[in-house]
Amino acid sequence: MRWATCALLTANLALAEQVLAGDAGMDAQRRECEEHAYSLLALQAPVAGDLRSVLAAVYCAEKIERMGDLAAHVADTARFNHPDHVVPAEVEDSFAELGWITADMADRVGALVTTAQAGFADLDHTDGQVDALHAHILATLTAPTWPHGVRAATSLALLARFYERFADQAVSVAKRLEFAVTGSLPSA
Repeated sequence: MRWATCALLTANLALAEQVLAGDAGMDAQRRECEEHAYSLLALQAPVAGDLRSVLAAVYCAEKIERMGDLAAHVADTARFNHPDHVVPAEVEDSFAELGWITADMADRVGALVTTAQAGFADLDHTDGQVDALHAHILATLTAPTWPHGVRAATSLALLARFYERFADQAVSVAKRLEFAVTGSLPSA
């Protein structure tokens, strides 16, 4: 998402293409994770904590792959509109902040995956910041003073939604990882 946002805000076609190519790799990694998990389920018959870990891995791989898809959608928007800039000055700072926050959320999810620690509450709180930015952008786009027309507003609303969904997927991964560690699903 960090690279996708950079491609979006700078109209960098090469970077957008790089993000799109990386998405195919994430798809392959998700399939590999699922195949490995299915093998473990079939051949090892894990129970309790081990079963939670295997099931969480499959669930999280799907959500993380979806995060990659959403970043690819952002990059694809930059590619489609190249050489023009998609994001006008009125909302550029908000999109930059969305990119920074969501990329940081992805980094924290990566740390949770490797450390097997609980982190749902922290990411859920950060998701609230993303939701507030999303709402702010939508309010700006629908204000009577919006000077760029309906087409631009529609495109930007969809872009903002990609970031909002990316954050939701990160929270979902953190929730499932916490379940794998503790044995109980945290509540929002």
